[in-house]
Amino acid sequence: MNTHEQAARVFTREKLDELFPPERSDDFFDAMYGDATEGAYDIRLVFQSAEPKSLHFAFELHQRPGKCLACNLTYGLPQVFARHPLINLKGLAGALGALTNWNAAELNFTLGRTEERSPKLHLIPLRIQR
Repeated sequence: MNTHEQAARVFTREKLDELFPPERSDDFFDAMYGDATEGAYDIRLVFQSAEPKSLHFAFELHQRPGKCLACNLTYGLPQVFARHPLINLKGLAGALGALTNWNAAELNFTLGRTEERSPKLHLIPLRIQR
């Protein structure tokens, strides 16, 4: 079994929802705007691929009904996500790395630029390396 197949068995939808629960979207918008209903999208962590020394995930931004994802400034989100305590990128990267027995102290993580996959779906790549 190759690295990607092994990681795919670890990073199941259930495990990722446990580490980054769907309700975190509402918590994020409540913190940002004081009202969760002001959020234009739901944030979901997804596994993309794995190599021996790197893991690739993405934050999917799914447009909420009646909202406009394209009207929001999702291109500035990587900088916001990197600092926001509810996203807790350092803790999340450490927890993801720990699932593959990587030492959190040896990890580096980066967020890529926002990618528009469709008007209703944007992605923010997350890469974790050891």
